[in-house]
Amino acid sequence: MQIPVFTVDAFTNQPFSGNPAAVCLLENDLDEALHQKIATEMNLSETAFIRKLSPGDDFTKSSCFGLRWFTPASEVPLCGHATLAAAAVLFHIKKNTNSVLTFVTLSGELKARQVEDHIVLDLPLYLTYPQVLQEVEELIKAAIGDMIVQDLRYSPDTKKLLVRLSDAYERSVLEELQVSAQRFLSAEKTGKVKGLILTLKGNSSGEHKGHDFYSRYFAPWYGILEDPVTGSAHAVLSSYWSEQLGKKEMLAFQCSRRGGELKISLRNDGRVDIAGQIAIVLKGNLIF
Repeated sequence: MQIPVFTVDAFTNQPFSGNPAAVCLLENDLDEALHQKIATEMNLSETAFIRKLSPGDDFTKSSCFGLRWFTPASEVPLCGHATLAAAAVLFHIKKNTNSVLTFVTLSGELKARQVEDHIVLDLPLYLTYPQVLQEVEELIKAAIGDMIVQDLRYSPDTKKLLVRLSDAYERSVLEELQVSAQRFLSAEKTGKVKGLILTLKGNSSGEHKGHDFYSRYFAPWYGILEDPVTGSAHAVLSSYWSEQLGKKEMLAFQCSRRGGELKISLRNDGRVDIAGQIAIVLKGNLIF
């Protein structure tokens, strides 16, 4: 059996930065167990599987496809960067002629469209609610030690905890913070956190001006110690920072070692457009 596979760096236009995802194009049904085996073999934070919804569909002409995402450890309900990567393969490799692609996923229908040199994802927008510190104190201490927390929020839909660091900190503090995410697993006692977002308000002056907020994202519960650039975390961050900054259009930077930039636009239908660039770095076939 041969399956076309691609590696795409998402949320960057530079090869070897941004967030890499593997993308598999399934001409035919794939045995259920093989999805996980392939994702484990590819060993990237996500492997995306694009499938045809009916036998007559065509990767170049059709506009609606099934899409699933697997980490090396498990299937996940939403992955932004691998959706961007999947759209890139259809638009750029398969030369798909549609202006909008629709993906049927575990998080409902997600749409992707090309706007100049960006691909725009239409994602759900997830609200956050104030979180009591006592309940997650040990987890926060494991993440940031004695650093000052300015705000603490929880997103029940995504099980993500948002920890906003004090505005007194610079971007470099977030970037240089040594985080041992493996320790989160024993420190998180509630069972309700499956992702930890550290975030910081952007600096309107200095060399990095222009970004509205910064973040880093950790998901050891899914086998991802730190994710380089995370669309799904920004579906949470967008609602929080929009409310805090009074803005609907924002530019975000995720301060992982690889780094990546996301253009954010809150829509009037209660969803969010998250746009990024891509770099395709590998084309090949899985053979088994």
